[in-house]
Amino acid sequence: MARALRLAGRGLFTTQPNPRVGCVIAQGERVVGEGFHLRAGEPHAEVHALRAAGEQARGATAYVTLEPCAHHGRTPPCADALVAAGVGRVVVAAEDPFPQVAGRGMAKLRDAGIVVESGLLRDAARELNLGFFSRIERGRPWLRVKLAMSLDGRTALSNGKSQWITGEAARDDVQRWRARSSAILTGSGTVLADDPRLTVRLRDGASFAPPTRVVLDRLLRTPAGHHVLDDAAPTVLIHDEGIDAPSHLQGHERVALATLAGRMDLRRVMAWLGSRGCNEVHVEAGPTLCGALLADGLVDEVVLYLAPMFLGDDARPLMHLPTLSDMSQRWDMRVTDQRMVGQDLRLVMRQA
Repeated sequence: MARALRLAGRGLFTTQPNPRVGCVIAQGERVVGEGFHLRAGEPHAEVHALRAAGEQARGATAYVTLEPCAHHGRTPPCADALVAAGVGRVVVAAEDPFPQVAGRGMAKLRDAGIVVESGLLRDAARELNLGFFSRIERGRPWLRVKLAMSLDGRTALSNGKSQWITGEAARDDVQRWRARSSAILTGSGTVLADDPRLTVRLRDGASFAPPTRVVLDRLLRTPAGHHVLDDAAPTVLIHDEGIDAPSHLQGHERVALATLAGRMDLRRVMAWLGSRGCNEVHVEAGPTLCGALLADGLVDEVVLYLAPMFLGDDARPLMHLPTLSDMSQRWDMRVTDQRMVGQDLRLVMRQA
């Protein structure tokens, strides 16, 4: 199963909106076939593994990181393929919460006389697909906020200049967080101030599905000629209802959502992203949007790069957050990973 999970990880940048799945078929201690899902619409992990195993799949054990599908989607049911191949036992890491599967895959296997076990390395399998499980179980994607700051908690000089707080290694690391995401979310303020590209640039040439750039632009202020409007990646502009699009935005995808007290309703935005099939959403935005997401309880994970420098009292803060009157109101975080990336310290944190 550990090998199947490593195989599943090969689809980290490509399978969305599908989950990352790996499969290993073994006769006792001998592996006879293995495979992983690469991208939506192509064969699933079980099919690749069965093809590799051939006749040796008969009577073998299949180790699968996610419950085999039992429905006809873009591809036929994997449960049927395992039954037809004559496997004797299937070990599943995590049950699939998708309503059209949700236990039906394992039931179909058992009805065919196949021994089915589940739960082996379940936590690791869910971690690999935390965005998929979030979207299906909570109706919204896993939201990850990327931040970079100086030792005194500043993100840019008072004049807005921020290139570069972090070193080259950290900037390369960010590209991999982007690549695993379904969407990259930002606000119109960041677009106006920095004109970011918000695209994936991997030095190792790894394949990836370009994340959709999502700009929260309540009044449709994004100017013509800005990078988010180029054809390097798809872009969606989310705005208030009743706003007329200027001519330079009329050829771009726009979504009107009702606002809340004069600002974007971030919960409604998250629900829309979930309905769009987004599993993991990567946020690169300014202190206002990042603070609002945290204050609204929507941030699942923070990736923070701490650079060895000081920027001074007048430099810009990490987030704008409401004033607290009691320590019990604070936002506690739990560090899940810490490591040096070049000269910068990277902390990965989740809500405590």
